[in-house]
Amino acid sequence: MASNPPGACCFTGFRHEGTPEGEIKSIGNVRAYFSYPKDNKTPDKAVFIITDVFGLYNNSKLLADDFASNGYLTVVPDLFDGDQLPLDALETGKVNIQEWLGKHGTDKVDPIIEATIKHLREDLGIKKIGAAGYCFGGKYVVRFLKDGKLDAGYSAHPSFITKEELTAIEKPFSIAAAETDSIFTRELRHESEDILIKARQPYQINLFSGVVHGFAVRADLSKPENKFAKEQAFLQAVAWFNFHL
Repeated sequence: MASNPPGACCFTGFRHEGTPEGEIKSIGNVRAYFSYPKDNKTPDKAVFIITDVFGLYNNSKLLADDFASNGYLTVVPDLFDGDQLPLDALETGKVNIQEWLGKHGTDKVDPIIEATIKHLREDLGIKKIGAAGYCFGGKYVVRFLKDGKLDAGYSAHPSFITKEELTAIEKPFSIAAAETDSIFTRELRHESEDILIKARQPYQINLFSGVVHGFAVRADLSKPENKFAKEQAFLQAVAWFNFHL
């Protein structure tokens, strides 16, 4: 594996405060959150957020608004058809995690990714698409870094990526990694670097000290080190897309 399967750290987190400014629309039969750049309803570049297991929740919507404020139409599709996990899923034990993961494999998620890309390109006329994947979503960024699909990819604390998937990328890829991460470990991070060198695509791996898996989307922002790392990881993504899109 280039990263390990999701573990306990993938199923916990903190809700971020704020009021989302976008709107819910439909892409076929898939619900999606759309956030537009100010005063521009027809941008030609988009960011596609591929979420963690918590799906369409406040945190992912606020991230979409942040990308939109940087000039990108940003879309967050509901990967789980309303079956996203609550933030307290692990603590309460109300959800069988392995059973849930079994219901949301590539056979279910890939078609949603395909439909979203098609909608952006064919219906909305988007010329360049960057994808930002968080945890669970990192796998799907890598799977779709292909000609005619995604033009550039970014993932924070990715999980579930296979070596074969990472080896096969055809577009630039940036990673924001946590110092403490049982999913994207130090060993797997170094192994991924070796794979990316051989893939001969532009790549970047930034390592953030003092934070753990999930820091870029659902960390406790009352801790200054978490807030700083989250903000810097976001700026990493924006800079990557600004250069490659």
